[in-house]
Amino acid sequence: PRRLHAEGRRARLLLEQAREAIAASLGCRTEEVHLSGSHTASLHAAVAAVLRGRRRVGPTVVASAVERTALLAAARHGGELVTVPVDRSGRVRLESWSPGVAADGVALAALQHANGEVGTLQPAAEAHEAARRAGVPLLVDAGASAGHVPLPDTWDLLAADPADWGAPAGAAVLCVRRGVRTARAWPEDEDDWFPGGVGVPAALAAAVTLQHVLADMADADRRRRELRDLLRARVAAEVPDVDVAGGTDGTLPHVLTFSCLYVDGEALLTELDRRGFAVGSGSACTSRTDRPSHVLAAMGVLTHGNVRVALPRDTTRDEVERFCDVLPEAVATVRRMSGV
Repeated sequence: PRRLHAEGRRARLLLEQAREAIAASLGCRTEEVHLSGSHTASLHAAVAAVLRGRRRVGPTVVASAVERTALLAAARHGGELVTVPVDRSGRVRLESWSPGVAADGVALAALQHANGEVGTLQPAAEAHEAARRAGVPLLVDAGASAGHVPLPDTWDLLAADPADWGAPAGAAVLCVRRGVRTARAWPEDEDDWFPGGVGVPAALAAAVTLQHVLADMADADRRRRELRDLLRARVAAEVPDVDVAGGTDGTLPHVLTFSCLYVDGEALLTELDRRGFAVGSGSACTSRTDRPSHVLAAMGVLTHGNVRVALPRDTTRDEVERFCDVLPEAVATVRRMSGV
């Protein structure tokens, strides 16, 4: 798309059309939409650019304790991170958030719209109002919620992940409102935000997939919420010594996390995979490490032996029932292997 010949101009036009479609779907201006190569890159760039643009204000990033590892790492790398506690459902404590963002030296506030590990929706409007009163821009991480539930319009920067709404990997979205003070933290490039740009096919796929899932969002929400509630009820009733994380109100429709006592999470994941079910264990963004979930730890709930289930849009009741039939025996098998 950077070439001047006819094919290059057509590619640039397609890229702009993708940005326009994404902007319309997210309810913002086209010029506010920037395309990156990954959700992690979007979060890193947002934090770095605001810290550099507001460096005279101070180096502090205020974020909830359950943010993505990528965001927390970016804040620590470029500035000073202050985390705000959450309650046992994973929802940020506003009584701590408001004074936190109003403190001296705060350059950026960051809060996810929904936690991708336990599904809890955050009070984005209240958090944004507190940040606005303090004169601090708010970065909302909608990586787990875009395409699944309606997004808030109370943000100054918004990051969204097309891979989470069903698009192929290769493109991600960062929206930046006009008036947010930022500065490049990387060498100059034609693309002010993401040097090198993104592939046109990935950008088009992200835009088209988003339009498709938004058209079906209400029905998909209802269907998957019913299946999630069925899964939650059967896990709590049929698996001994289990702790189901999060609540049922104010949550994503498709995510459930539970922890089993006396069970190694990775061993349980492997046993379920052997039986034909793909689930996660540990924090979704650090699945390759053996560290316990920082999200569950911040919530004050059981951190080991945990399983994260995300229901795709085409999940059927029969598939959920079969998973629930298999789960108790899988847990028992892993416990026997551990000598329990």
